[in-house]
Amino acid sequence: MKLLLDSTRCQGYGLCQEHAPELVELDEWGYAKLIALAVEPAAEEAARACADSCPNAALRVEK
Repeated sequence: MKLLLDSTRCQGYGLCQEHAPELVELDEWGYAKLIALAVEPAAEEAARACADSCPNAALRVEK
């Protein structure tokens, strides 16, 4: 599974990082930055919650 980020859609709300701090970090302005593209099986639920929490659909999960 992969977590993908469309950085042009990110508005810096930071909600994604609350659900998956091991996958997403925030830059100095609060915009999302992926730590890892590949998601380990143990983190799949967190990755889905992370993507679902984004109000601008900047994150998505892909198999």
